[in-house]
Amino acid sequence: MEMTPKRRLELVTGRSHPELAEEIASCLGVTLSETNIRRFADGEIHCRFDVSIRGADMFIVQTHSGPVNDSIMEQLIMVDAAKRASAHRITAVCPYYGYSRQDRKATGREPITAKLVADVLSAAGVDRVVSVDLHSGQIQGFFDVPVDHLTAAPVLLDYLRQHGADDLVVIAPDAGRVKVAERYSQLLNTGLALVHKRHPRGSYNEVEAMDVVGNVRGRPCVIIDDLIDTGGTVCAAAYRLLEAGATDVWAMATHALLSDPALDRLNASPISRVIVTNTLPLPVYRRIPKLEVLSIAKIVADAIDAVFEDTSVSEIFGGQNLL
Repeated sequence: MEMTPKRRLELVTGRSHPELAEEIASCLGVTLSETNIRRFADGEIHCRFDVSIRGADMFIVQTHSGPVNDSIMEQLIMVDAAKRASAHRITAVCPYYGYSRQDRKATGREPITAKLVADVLSAAGVDRVVSVDLHSGQIQGFFDVPVDHLTAAPVLLDYLRQHGADDLVVIAPDAGRVKVAERYSQLLNTGLALVHKRHPRGSYNEVEAMDVVGNVRGRPCVIIDDLIDTGGTVCAAAYRLLEAGATDVWAMATHALLSDPALDRLNASPISRVIVTNTLPLPVYRRIPKLEVLSIAKIVADAIDAVFEDTSVSEIFGGQNLL
């Protein structure tokens, strides 16, 4: 007797950003499964799925927001529970991938923690990883399982096409973002410039913007970055751009970490708009007037659907996610 297997998509989420997971579920037309995550008195995390997931295609959504270590550990525990419950395939959906900035050894005796996170996800039993705008594309090579590297570019580009000026200049805030800024510039048919920066020796959260490479005089600018943490990079770049003659400065990033004192810095800076996406939770009380939050739920949902249906993920972006 020949049996045709019945495929089943199960979407679950941890506690780091349930609002995004609910929005993804709505886009997919599915219901989030209960994970029943609780914490013991000593801080240990426990997870139990309410329904049978044997043979299911599991998508475990957990953005690595602060406290980042708790978010990662929670996802690992959900992955292990799914593996031991005989899920057919387990995909870790990490809209923001924690420790992504530690992707190389910049000085001696340092860890490469982005690789460590990849190793522990694989050891837990992940068959595939989906993430959005990794700090560097090389992180994909840290995994021995397939990685779908999504980009928030379609959402951010649509915003710029609707609200941006015709003579806009796209700004790379450092040399590492030139390739991405150049792609935005090409797709928008606008100018491109670079702000050269450096970190003072021995400092991790301080930035010095040195020079502007390119012509910005008399033109509005938008700084394109993958994340805004303490706000030092974009604020330093904004001051330097205005000194170089820019008429207006916006900041645009996928991941809004906004660690202190980011909000104070952004409020006090000459940046008139800060556009981010909802890969990370951002409570209403932290949304300053110049901050606008765009949703990437549809992009993630389309990628999950493509993975489930075994169709192309890169076609969703027309190949533009391969940065």
